[in-house]
Amino acid sequence: MPTPSLRALGNTSGSCNMERAVNVALEGGCIVYPTSTQPALGCIPNSDSLDVLFKLKKRGYDQPVSLGVAKIEQVEDLVEIPDVASEILGDFPPGSLTLLLRAKEPLDPRVGGNMVAVRVMSHPSAIALLEKTGPLTATSANVSGQPPVEDCEVAAGLISTLDKEIAFVSGRCKGGLPSTLISWDYSYGSSDMSEIEVLREGVVGMEEVQEWSKSRT
Repeated sequence: MPTPSLRALGNTSGSCNMERAVNVALEGGCIVYPTSTQPALGCIPNSDSLDVLFKLKKRGYDQPVSLGVAKIEQVEDLVEIPDVASEILGDFPPGSLTLLLRAKEPLDPRVGGNMVAVRVMSHPSAIALLEKTGPLTATSANVSGQPPVEDCEVAAGLISTLDKEIAFVSGRCKGGLPSTLISWDYSYGSSDMSEIEVLREGVVGMEEVQEWSKSRT
């Protein structure tokens, strides 16, 4: 894998924009892409690429980032996916939940190590991107402590450095609350979600998740 590079796209138009972003991501660089909430800063989850991402965000290594996927099956080689995961993802609005899932083998601690947060995206551009790249990080595209912006081109410009510009997929996000992060104790293959926990409340409220869990008992 080559040393990650951070590159600017020469324009913001359609397919050229997407193609360039895919190439940069697969070569180990960082890109900004749209989601149903805020622009995301994405890279493939290997050590070199994560080094670049965490430096750009000025984020502590003790603050893991989530992974974005086009469909949950994209992480089946990385994490245990209980059958009930598809059920809960289907019962709530697309892109509204992030699931904390157990890694099959420990991953880089910066993507959670033994427990990995996975979000199935709903934004059409994010899905198109991730179908071509596979899982990418899905942390917000802003410097830690700074408020996020809604336009991907603006976000890429703000997080770029003097000598490194970030590639991006065009799009304006609707903003608002982040996805809701949930976790539960499970045995692989079990459908029990009686111990579901909301770790971060977002577009789906805690009460909604609890009511859903109760309705299954």
